Amino acid sequence: MEFFDIAETWSRKEIEEAQLARLRITVERCMRSPFYAERLAKAKVTPDSIKSLDDLKRIPLTTKQDLRDQYPFGLVTVPPKDLVRLHASSGTTGSPVAVVHTQNDLNAWADLMARSLHCAGVRNTDVFQNIAGYGLFTGGLGIHAGAERLGCLTIPSGTGNTARQIKFLQDFNVTAIHIIPSYALYLAGKIEEAGLDPRRLPIRKAIIGAEPHSEEIRKKIEAVLDIDAYNSYGLSEMNGPGVAFECTCKNGMHLWEDAYILEILNPDTLEPVKEGEVGEMVMTTLTRVGMPILRYRVRDLTSVFTDPCPCGRAHKRIDRIQGRSDDMFIVKGCNIYPMQIESVLMSYPEVEKNYLITLETAADNDVIRVQVEINDQMFVEDMRALTTLQKTMARKMADEILVTPKIEFVQRNTLPTSDGKAVRVVDKRNKV
Repeated sequence: MEFFDIAETWSRKEIEEAQLARLRITVERCMRSPFYAERLAKAKVTPDSIKSLDDLKRIPLTTKQDLRDQYPFGLVTVPPKDLVRLHASSGTTGSPVAVVHTQNDLNAWADLMARSLHCAGVRNTDVFQNIAGYGLFTGGLGIHAGAERLGCLTIPSGTGNTARQIKFLQDFNVTAIHIIPSYALYLAGKIEEAGLDPRRLPIRKAIIGAEPHSEEIRKKIEAVLDIDAYNSYGLSEMNGPGVAFECTCKNGMHLWEDAYILEILNPDTLEPVKEGEVGEMVMTTLTRVGMPILRYRVRDLTSVFTDPCPCGRAHKRIDRIQGRSDDMFIVKGCNIYPMQIESVLMSYPEVEKNYLITLETAADNDVIRVQVEINDQMFVEDMRALTTLQKTMARKMADEILVTPKIEFVQRNTLPTSDGKAVRVVDKRNKV
């Protein structure tokens, strides 16, 4: 097995020894921030008091609201002259979340991102088209820096202008891309509309992430483009992309534990879940200098694989993100995640690339309406075939979410699409 750097070869013992040493350094750095200095003092936590990784739980959790409250520079631990870049969330409600970086932070991030791409099989011989948003969004610049660090010819095509994306894919013999799953399926459809066979393009690998997606979506992307698609995970508060990545074994995403400490907690009790159970991710940075963060409640839900990976890396592997603890919606007393609905929809070959879940109120009852694009052939079949498919799909979904939805079939390319993260749920229920 070929590795990008030495940390990928570390044993569990070496990983945990590095984590403990780096946690102490991180706590010392955080004490330079008024916010963390006060919290750590109240918790009576100092670098010397960290005797083992179990002492991490003595540190209070950090929330997104904490980061918003400390906007713009409340968590910075270095002089302003040492800061070289700022990324921020969209900030549609209240203050955005701003994350700042030193040059060392950016260098370390690029190294992690290059390691991530390398473990997914990308090499310096690849032509890499980065179909992601640049600017305050971390996906564009983060992936870009890693691809360049790896030595790829890197095309910063950004999002949108699908015709240009297709032209570049052809003209420059692009072999690897980074793309949002929903846009990958949209792009494949546009390639077909242009009279081309998407399976005949030179692309061999796609890095997909930035929005939760099911295994069925991944398989659909692989089938329509005839490629290998690799799951990735990141978030702006932990730099951005490059937090966890699939290796070529495709059995979970390796979370780079030399740079982060991962905890999986019950989102209600905030206690650790049992090994292998689904819970909310809590993350601590270990190498960031400009703005370290301790025990951040990510809100993303996943579990940790307990079996070793055949690739030989000992870094923990997380399952695909199953949703967010704050994305769950409740209908008729049932807790439902959009990913449950997607998994059912995408198990049917008749389903195309897009769907929309609308929550409505009818006769004082909550109703789930699922609009789903199906292939054109179904609309020329006997009407009974459509009705039968609707009924079987609704029954299968009811078995999964315990609520029977209304299924509506629409023609392909009729539901709204986006160059960014797909909007999958619209809540139109009457608010009491």
